[in-house]
Amino acid sequence: SPPTGYGMLLLCRDTSYPGFSLTSSDEGLVKEISITHHVKEGSEKADTRQFELCKVLGQGSFGKVFLVKKITGPDAGQLYAMKVLKKATLKVRDRMRTKMERDILVEVNHPFIVKLHYAFQTEGKLYLILDFLRGGDLFTRLSKEVMFTEEDVKFYLAELALALDHLHGLGIIYRDLKPENILLDNDGHIKLTDFGLSKESIDHENKAYSFCGTVEYMAPEVVNRRGHTHSADWWSYGVLMFEMLTGTLPFQGKDRKETMTMILKAKLGMPPFLSPEAQSLLRNLFKRNAGNRLGAGPDGVEEIKRHSFFSTIDWNKLYRKEVTPPFKPVNQRPDDTIYFDLEFTAKTPRDSPGVPPSANAHQLFRGFSFVAPGVEEESQPPIQSHLNMSGILQQPHRSMLQFTDVYDVKEDIGVGSYSICKRCVHKNTGMDYAVKIISKERRDPTEEVEILLRYGQHPNIITLKDVFDDGRSVYLVTELMKGGELLDKILRQKFFSEREASAVLHTITKTVEYLHAQGVVHRDLKPSNILYVDESGNPESIRICDFGFAKQLRAENGLLMTPCYTANFVAPEVLKKQGYDAACDIWSLGVLLYTMLTGFTPFANGPEDTPEEILVRIGSGKFSLSGGYWNSVSFEAKDLVSKMLHVDPHKRLTAAQVLRHPWIVNKDQLPKYQLNRQDAPHLVKVCFAIIVSNVKLAN
Repeated sequence: SPPTGYGMLLLCRDTSYPGFSLTSSDEGLVKEISITHHVKEGSEKADTRQFELCKVLGQGSFGKVFLVKKITGPDAGQLYAMKVLKKATLKVRDRMRTKMERDILVEVNHPFIVKLHYAFQTEGKLYLILDFLRGGDLFTRLSKEVMFTEEDVKFYLAELALALDHLHGLGIIYRDLKPENILLDNDGHIKLTDFGLSKESIDHENKAYSFCGTVEYMAPEVVNRRGHTHSADWWSYGVLMFEMLTGTLPFQGKDRKETMTMILKAKLGMPPFLSPEAQSLLRNLFKRNAGNRLGAGPDGVEEIKRHSFFSTIDWNKLYRKEVTPPFKPVNQRPDDTIYFDLEFTAKTPRDSPGVPPSANAHQLFRGFSFVAPGVEEESQPPIQSHLNMSGILQQPHRSMLQFTDVYDVKEDIGVGSYSICKRCVHKNTGMDYAVKIISKERRDPTEEVEILLRYGQHPNIITLKDVFDDGRSVYLVTELMKGGELLDKILRQKFFSEREASAVLHTITKTVEYLHAQGVVHRDLKPSNILYVDESGNPESIRICDFGFAKQLRAENGLLMTPCYTANFVAPEVLKKQGYDAACDIWSLGVLLYTMLTGFTPFANGPEDTPEEILVRIGSGKFSLSGGYWNSVSFEAKDLVSKMLHVDPHKRLTAAQVLRHPWIVNKDQLPKYQLNRQDAPHLVKVCFAIIVSNVKLAN
């Protein structure tokens, strides 16, 4: 059974590598805990030779934190954060805390807590190999990118409550809850980190007495040193909640002493814009008598989960990560370290052997080695980074490599108004990619890059592999679409049925629905932007490409808006424009469906059609769904086409409604016989291009 009464001790604040502090201060006593368990039988023990040093992420008096890459084993290529502590510089109590950090991380296995993958030692050093999560002050950083609502904040607080409850169940008092120690994973879920120091309680009441924690987040009982339990974490939780909802700290004086006095005595006024439920939860968390604080009772976290503020949370779904986070961080190249201090990341990463410690120190760390269970069975893709897009193309400490240093340029693939697309070959691997070269003088590519970084992990959105900026042009390196354009392939296919058409439309619409749900509209869904990544022709290999005209929903101040913010607080005219753009995406898919079914387009008959004629036809909303090639098409297909091409965008189906249409839902029951279609693929492409370009001009 896990030891009880652990207390998290503060590592003095060192933000060079957020989440991994490196200096310490403590006045409490320390009790040695033996660490001899949780080494997976038969697993390969880790050592320094298995890791390649990439960058220095932080440095302090005890040692360094490196970005490392595993170079052997089933997880070869995986990036980790390697925390290296020099035994000789650790005082006895500090050595004990390091062992406790390792022990806690071994014990903890939770979706919202950072994971320890390996722990080992040499004669002079201790090594902790942890998840590499791009650090930074999570909520402060996001407040500069995104507009949050109370509902959004509720999501983060709910995940945090589950993480804290798990620690409390192991007898661990966290005691250093602050934004710097709460990071986001790739999908936007939280990861609680920084288990820098811990100790076991040494009195019969399971109380800890050390004066530790960041003062603004300290509970009154920590400030007055009368002993504290896990209830102190719920006070800090309240401070964090107040800060997230208001942007200010509840107790903050001109100096440390005044702040401590305010924590012990000051009356807190509640901002009137907070909901009654939020105010009620804060009042129940800010009880100076720790025994009366919400979460301190025998039911623990259940008291907090039952509070009306969390009435809309499905806790089981939340734990299983089935609740969509309000914000998805931008994903960048796996080894990006833009959130770490240039003072450290510019250094050459070196790990010296270290001065051997005393003999009793070696005995103290006996049993330190650890290999995470399952590490031999699992080889996960690298954890991605968060990226502040305001600096995406001008980060001073990004790699200075130019595009041509890494890739060889080959033949043209396509030419657009603002860019040219070419095939390129990676010099080291020989792999083929595509590169879109955008002239910065003619177009600002920031929005396109940000959308690709944030949403390119979707299986049916083109994946951005690399970004380069030479001052004049931006180079977007993506996967190469070897299967060509979707409409080309379909129209040249000798046998094509409604069942196949439904499967294709389902894949594309599901991807568009995902984008619309995130507040993103594509606005250029033409055949040349919907391609196959390979020659298989399977719907799964479809990719939506070219986000040059795409937009993310933003407030007037330029901040991104979460779906919750959009639904509740956005001006009607902003929503109207966004809704219109989304309806245009559906209209484009309606034209695509019409063309897949018949082999010709609805509003343009040929190159001789004038723009005026086409716009009149589009504006009238009139198109034929009977006779000729339509005779072999089912009623359900015609019904869906008519609803996707409705002339009134307010009456047009949404992406979600398209996915619920019987022709999509019952696709396995659709006819498998060959559609009777016009055989003129080149003419179709010309007509489709005319339709799309004229619609853009009209808007």
